[in-house]
Amino acid sequence: METVQSTAKASIALKRSTLQRITDLITYAILITFSGIMILPFIWMVSSSLKNLDEVSEIPIRWIPETFRFSNYVEVFQSIPMGRFILNSFFVAISVTILAILVSSLAAYAFARLNFKGKSTLFLCFLTTMMIPQQVTMIPNFLIMKEFGWLNTYNALIFPQLFTAFGVFMLRQFFLSIPVELEEAARIDGCSRFRIYWNIMIPLAKPAFVTLGIFLFLGEWNSFLWPLIVIDSVDLQPIQVGLRTFQGEFTTHWHLMMAGAFIAELPVLLFYVFCQRYIIEGIATSGIKG
Repeated sequence: METVQSTAKASIALKRSTLQRITDLITYAILITFSGIMILPFIWMVSSSLKNLDEVSEIPIRWIPETFRFSNYVEVFQSIPMGRFILNSFFVAISVTILAILVSSLAAYAFARLNFKGKSTLFLCFLTTMMIPQQVTMIPNFLIMKEFGWLNTYNALIFPQLFTAFGVFMLRQFFLSIPVELEEAARIDGCSRFRIYWNIMIPLAKPAFVTLGIFLFLGEWNSFLWPLIVIDSVDLQPIQVGLRTFQGEFTTHWHLMMAGAFIAELPVLLFYVFCQRYIIEGIATSGIKG
C-alpha cells in the first residue's frame, strides 16, 4: 500500500515538475520575444548611425551596412557644437537631480513624521498633481518664467523641475519604513528635527535617493519639449534639442541624427549599468508600506 502511495506521489510530483518546466519555457519565450521587439529600434539606430543617408532609407531594411561609416560620429561633432550640448545636458540634469532630491526629501520627511492639521488631505492633493499632464502646466510655467525674466537661461530649465510629487511620495514611503525608535533615541539625546533628518534619515535613505536620482537624471537628460520652448540660444540648448539641427526643412540627415542619438544614449546606459543595484533596492524598500 505504501509503495502504491509513494508511486502516486512521485507521479504527481513528476507531472507538476513537467508542467512547471513548460510554464517556465513559455514565460521565457514570451519575455525574450518582447525584449527583442523592444531592443529592435535601438539596433536600427546603431545600424543607421554607421550608414550613409541613402542606405538609411533603403527598403527592405539592411541591418548590416556594406561599409561601416565611423566617420559619421566625427562629422556629428564637426557639424554641431555637440560637446557644448552634452555639457548643458549634464549641468541641467545634475542640478535638477541634486536640488529636487533635497526638496523632495524635506517634504517627504514632513509628510512621514510631522503631525499637523490637514496632513492627509494636503498629501492627497499633492499626489493628484501626478495626474496632470505636463502640457497642461506648460503655458502657466512659461508665463511665470517670462515674468521672472528667466527665458533663455538655465534657471528656466532647472527651477520648474524641482518639485516632483513622485519624488515626495517615493521618499515618504521609504521614511515610513524606518523605525520610529531611532528618532526617539535621537530626540532623547537632544537632536533637533533637522539634525535627525540630516544625520539619520538621509544616510539610511541612500538607496531611495539613488533610485530617485536615476529617474530624475534620465527624465532631464531626455527632456525635449520644455527646453525647446524656453531656450533659443544654441549655447544653452541640451543635447536632445541640439540634435534637431540635423532636421532641415526639406532634408533630414538621419545617419548623423542616429549617430548623435547613440552618443546621447551612452551616458544613460552607463549610468543605469552602474546603478541598477540601487534601483532594485530602492524600489523594493520604498513601496512596502502604505
